[in-house]
Amino acid sequence: MKIIDCPVIGPRPAAEFTYGGAVGAPPVEDPTPDQLAEHVFYRAGAPGVLREWWYHRPTGRWFVLERNTATNDILRTVEPEEVAYAIPML
Repeated sequence: MKIIDCPVIGPRPAAEFTYGGAVGAPPVEDPTPDQLAEHVFYRAGAPGVLREWWYHRPTGRWFVLERNTATNDILRTVEPEEVAYAIPML
């Protein structure tokens, strides 16, 4: 079972979390659903370290993880001050 470390309550099963997309600026100020879907799901996808939004449903908190997309290893939780664009995509 995959475990994700929630910054609020610690290690939890991945099934409790929802992926929110890569951290970054939205495609436009007020995106249409199609523009938002394209921004979140259709990226270059080159393997490597990526900062991603994750939502923990039991705590109702968004946070950012650094994850190696080649190995699916979670490297760390990123402090909010380190995130250039702190806007959840969902």
